[in-house]
Formats: sequence, C-alpha cells, structure tokens
Amino acid sequence: MTPLLAASAMGQCDALRALIAQGADLHAVNADGNNALWLAAANGSLETMQALIDAGVAVDHRNPDGATALIYAASAGKADAVAILLQSGADPSLETVDGFSARDLAANIECLTLLREARRRPSCDAADAAPPIV
Repeated sequence: MTPLLAASAMGQCDALRALIAQGADLHAVNADGNNALWLAAANGSLETMQALIDAGVAVDHRNPDGATALIYAASAGKADAVAILLQSGADPSLETVDGFSARDLAANIECLTLLREARRRPSCDAADAAPPIV
C-alpha cells in the first residue's frame, strides 16, 4: 500500500494533494488490483475522489475481476460517488469478468437512475457524427 493509496483509503485529501504534488504514482494499485480512485470511492470521500480525478487518475481502471470504481460504487449504493464518476467520464458499459455492469449491480434506485440516465445521453462521438444520408 503506497502512501497515495493509504491517503485515498482514509479520505485524507490534504495528504493526498501533497503526495500528488510530489509526483506520487497515480497508477499504483493495492494487492487486490484496485487503484486510488476505487479506495476513495470505498471510503466515500467525494473530495478525495475529485482530487484524484482532477490529477488524472484512470477513471476506468479495472481490477483483476474487471470491476471499476463505478461498478464498485453502484454495487455499494454510493449514489454521490456514482454521480461524480459518471460526470468525470466513467464508462457505464464496462463489465466485470462475469459480465456484470454497474447498472446490473446497482444496489439502490438512486444509483440505477443515474446509470439509466447516463446510458440515454448521446456520446460525443454520436453528436459529432454526420447525419445519415437518406
């Protein structure tokens, strides 16, 4: 467990920001293969999550089971974390190695609603695409 991972897990945002400023490795993972964003989501520290996202942490990092921070947050019923992750570009279509998405594992109606709304939003690619020729 690196100092950055520990600060993320404990929601110590000031320490986390200092570590990032000193060049801490944003790609580090713990023994379970989870990155700092996952640990911050598990802790429920929205400020720590946002600091990591702002610093450029991999929002869609997948652990060995294929789970992302978004999949974890949805499965734990952490709607505020789900909202931050979706606003930061987390991909709601990613699945675990068992084929479950964040939507499949949503623990409550708030998470499910956020994930359903995210699926309905057009992607940037779709919005930039030329209209079909009829």
